[in-house]
Amino acid sequence: MIQVSALTKTFKDKKRGLVRAVDGVSFTCAPGEVYGLLGPNGAGKTTTLRLLSTALRPEAGTAVINGVDVSENPQKVRSQIGFLSGNTGLYGRLTPMEMVSYFGRLYGMNTSLIKERMDRIFSMLDMHSFAGRRCEKLSTGMKQKVSIARSVIHDPPAMIFDEPTTGLDVISSRTIVEFIRQCRKEGKTVIFSTHIMSEARRLCDKVGIIHKGKMYADGTIDEILTQAGCDNLEDAFIKIVGE
Repeated sequence: MIQVSALTKTFKDKKRGLVRAVDGVSFTCAPGEVYGLLGPNGAGKTTTLRLLSTALRPEAGTAVINGVDVSENPQKVRSQIGFLSGNTGLYGRLTPMEMVSYFGRLYGMNTSLIKERMDRIFSMLDMHSFAGRRCEKLSTGMKQKVSIARSVIHDPPAMIFDEPTTGLDVISSRTIVEFIRQCRKEGKTVIFSTHIMSEARRLCDKVGIIHKGKMYADGTIDEILTQAGCDNLEDAFIKIVGE
């Protein structure tokens, strides 16, 4: 379970002064659910997910993942999550096998367990064909798959993905969407951010509409459509944020 309550984060900007990147955001996501955080660029999606990942520290509010508070015990939280940021940050001279194995060892996994998990993940993400090639030689979609694999090698109960399909071709996007669905089938708690409404419609059990740091709506897609009085999610989003 991921429970977020009144989460707040501000930054200082030379031109705009104090900016509330995340302003009192609250939502919950249960095991076996996919929660979509919807909003345009600059809405506060990435900052919210970075707060959950412990990369940033909230100034107010709380976030609890699998019973652990992100502020009180960030190290334990990191063992409970798989976090995919917008930057792949791979070591170019390592192969996907070397990269994912390295992260498995960082999580304290033994060699046999790493091999077992890696084989399963590589099959799910269709990675075996390039598992032995250097990361610097891989396409954007291949690199994204490597990033996902290293994020989930330790089999965490919660997954946090920041726009996982952005910039990918149709085939790579489809593979990652199917991977997220498989995580849900396994009873994992999944949060991902996106500005692609059709993707949210296909994947999400619940969504939160975030704009200018504030949560404008939260619920199932049917509840969001009813609230807005619209037939499709894109129209509902525009009506709810008032632009």
